Amino acid sequence: MTKKSYFSKKIKMNKVSEILSYITEVAPIHWQESYDNSGLLVGDANALVDKVLLTLDLTEKVIDEAIENSFHLVISHHPLIFKGLKNILVDDTTGRIITKAIKHDISIAAMHTNIDNSFYGVNRVLANQLGLKNLNILHPNFSATQQLDNSATQVGSGMIGVLENEMLENDFLKIIKEKLNVRAIRHSELQNKTIRKVAICGGSGAFLINDAKRCGADVYVTADLKYHDFFDADNEILIVDAGHFETEQFTKQLFADIILKKNPKFAVQISRVNTNSVNYFV
Repeated sequence: MTKKSYFSKKIKMNKVSEILSYITEVAPIHWQESYDNSGLLVGDANALVDKVLLTLDLTEKVIDEAIENSFHLVISHHPLIFKGLKNILVDDTTGRIITKAIKHDISIAAMHTNIDNSFYGVNRVLANQLGLKNLNILHPNFSATQQLDNSATQVGSGMIGVLENEMLENDFLKIIKEKLNVRAIRHSELQNKTIRKVAICGGSGAFLINDAKRCGADVYVTADLKYHDFFDADNEILIVDAGHFETEQFTKQLFADIILKKNPKFAVQISRVNTNSVNYFV
């Protein structure tokens, strides 16, 4: 899987709803968590667009990029509108982004926990980056899988797989640092064991620590862990916080691949804006 930004050579107009349907075929909206807000958030589902801008987060720099380059559809992983809005004002970032989008006829959509919970979603591409094989959902959502003709392992949180060859803990940490371009890795106490079975969850995944231990994983890679979360390793597993952006950064390319597989003539570009909100002083 490449990481480049690109346009397809031949441009074809499509409805916003059509472009979004390519992703929801892989990750239906009803797979999202109850707290989430995936789908079309701003704009007209029937509007015709000739290209899409893809991003992990919809920041003001991203919407300005869309305006400057005449994009009329932006798809992000994280929803711009997550909590209830009581007003839309230019006094705050969200209000400015929505106002700019409406003024410039830009539709905004998010594909968040629905693509997180897909077997072919966020964790699949993260697993591929880390070289994992024999993949399975870490915490299956059986209520959702009932709608999939008994494909009981295809929907749920996290993923677990194995490395082709076992390796020392430090060597695996080096792979994470290299493959995810992580500047600093936080982890629990090293177990002085070899790593073969790996559990992962892109983004915030503290809620799956016990699942990783139950499945016998040697290491669990996720993000947004708090101080006390690392105690849950309990000398049974190595817990790694590799960063929220870092573990989900490949979602942009995933969106591009899904869209272009369904419609090779549609123009796709990955945003050139680095939306990682975390910086390091080293």
